[in-house]
Amino acid sequence: MKKTSKIYTSLIFIFLYLPIAVLILFSFNSSNSTNSMAGFSFKWYKELFSDGATLLALRNTLILAILSAIIATVIGTLAAYGISRMKNKHVKNTILTVNNIPMMNPEIVVGISMMLLFVFVGRMINTSSTLGFGTVLIAHVTFNIPYVVLSVMPKFKQMDRHLPEAALDLGCTPFQSFYKVEMPQIISGVISGFIMAFTLSIDDFIISYFTIGSGFETLPIRIYSMTKKRVTPDMYALSALIFLSILILLIISNFTGNSNTVKDKKPVTLKQKKTKRIVIASTFAAIAVITGAVFISTATAETVVVNVYNWGEYISDGSNDSYDSIGAFEEYYSDVLTEEKGHKVKVQVNYTTFTSNEDLYAKMKSGVGGYDVIVPSDYMIERLKNEGLIQPLDLNNIPNYKYIKDQFKKPFYDNGEETYSVMYTYGIVGIIYNTKYVDEADIGGWDLLWNNKYSGHILQFNNARDAFGSAMYKLGISVNNATETEWRTALGELKKQKPLVQSYVMDEIYNKLESEEAWIGAYYAGDALTMMYNNENLAFYYPKNQKGEFATNIFADAMCIPAGVDSESKKHAEAFINFMLSEEAAIANAEYIYYGSPNSLVTENSDYKEYLGDDYYVIYDPDIENNIDTLFSGYAYRNLSADKLALLNNLWEELKVDSSSFSGGIYIISGVIALGITGFIVFCYVNKVRRRRMYWSKNAKNSK
Repeated sequence: MKKTSKIYTSLIFIFLYLPIAVLILFSFNSSNSTNSMAGFSFKWYKELFSDGATLLALRNTLILAILSAIIATVIGTLAAYGISRMKNKHVKNTILTVNNIPMMNPEIVVGISMMLLFVFVGRMINTSSTLGFGTVLIAHVTFNIPYVVLSVMPKFKQMDRHLPEAALDLGCTPFQSFYKVEMPQIISGVISGFIMAFTLSIDDFIISYFTIGSGFETLPIRIYSMTKKRVTPDMYALSALIFLSILILLIISNFTGNSNTVKDKKPVTLKQKKTKRIVIASTFAAIAVITGAVFISTATAETVVVNVYNWGEYISDGSNDSYDSIGAFEEYYSDVLTEEKGHKVKVQVNYTTFTSNEDLYAKMKSGVGGYDVIVPSDYMIERLKNEGLIQPLDLNNIPNYKYIKDQFKKPFYDNGEETYSVMYTYGIVGIIYNTKYVDEADIGGWDLLWNNKYSGHILQFNNARDAFGSAMYKLGISVNNATETEWRTALGELKKQKPLVQSYVMDEIYNKLESEEAWIGAYYAGDALTMMYNNENLAFYYPKNQKGEFATNIFADAMCIPAGVDSESKKHAEAFINFMLSEEAAIANAEYIYYGSPNSLVTENSDYKEYLGDDYYVIYDPDIENNIDTLFSGYAYRNLSADKLALLNNLWEELKVDSSSFSGGIYIISGVIALGITGFIVFCYVNKVRRRRMYWSKNAKNSK
């Protein structure tokens, strides 16, 4: 039995910590590959400490975790104190049950419900920006309190309940009795509760995602936003440091949790008590210093704030020695406003990110507000405009608009009379393939994604619109005006493809194609070039239909201003948009994003052309450039009606749960796991019954 338990425990630890060990290992990899070690290096740790945006997100996360942990610890300790003194057993159990509900609830339920509560209260008090640092702090305190209560309650139960009464009899006030008599008895539980609250807060993503507003980004949200492209290796380094920090906190927690109880074999020595006090005092001193420094550093005079909501990894931010677009705008616009007003004005851009148009739409539709500039995609701009969620721009405040090429000034998602957006970038979908394994005779169209020859090595988009789009382009069906019958025809085509597909991916396509785990996949031209840079065997083409015409999706992301932005903030937002169209910022952003730019200052710049080299004619293929209008009018996604969206979602679900495509291996593995668990439970039960019989048999013999 002991041997089995050791094996079982070892397996659990392997499954828990092997992924973390791999992550730490690759944080020291000299290359950005996750498939092989190119050499030992501290490169990514250096990159981490030079990434201002990541360090800012880390600072925000620490501030949030420290403040929420302190507040939750105080409230939770007082709550545990009150609950421990309740005499009615039923009331006490009821309150403890209510306390446990936030821990039992799925986080997504807590996050959405709190967001709705904050929006409701915000509308009642008529605030322009509902969500922010305050709301996410309240949310973190709320889900931390139950854990503090559970950590402190056992300490009250272990304590001699007559001690406070004795202290009162000896002349202590109730406060002195609590502080001098009870607090030393429960301090280990308080410290454990604080560390638990801190750990949960620093790790939280879901609740923060729903309750956070403009101008405040935590580290988990920043990492998640990187899935627009990829999670960079410096995040491995940061994750390794966080893991080490949490490990140290847990060691401290266990150290402070060792109290002198009746069951202890050895009493706690004076030296141990002194060491414990030093550790506790040092922890809270560090907290006080960090918190004080934060509040001092945030004290400013007059500050103009511009809240920007953009895709993750979608602006040149100063990392890797790149141009800092946001910092340059803050400096430039601060000088402009200082000259206008005659006194020093600080400009601060609160830059937060989203991962999909639907995420952005949910924030806009819920009315949380607070954003001055948003960067949605084409079809989402059309939806936002139709629903009155964005407002027309004053082009007099955006003089650099003149540099936008004519073919990009009036795209389909604009109404032709008023300009609701200024195009930021655009991209075109093509097919990436590995020249080592794919025959040149097979390339050219969408058929490559359905070629049986490459079964098990094909990747498909993991989103409904793009996946159905690939089938519709292949079949010659309109992606915007298809009938229900045509949508179902496309579904049939995707079902035929499904046995050939290795997996449905988005950002995972990078590692799969670069490592040659897969050979074929459809993605955007700029991202394809990044993959080709990391694997010289990869190649790329824009697919054509049977008539020899380009038949693929083109998307555009554009800068807009939400409808609720007032005139003064709108002026600042338009200044930000205008600056993003200036030559230096536009070129830097185009180089960083690696998608096509609609700005003539970019495409006609010789340094930019030299920077891209041969890649320039991949991103700006002359044949594609001459057919931009055709691609936008025929192949760009339009906003679908509610009925069509519902149909698309239903068909997508039908495709993903199609049982005919599941291999029997899944069921075999599931059966083996189920049998293993059942066997282990039966083994434990039989062993328990056997020991019980032996115990009673032995007692029966002794009684005789």
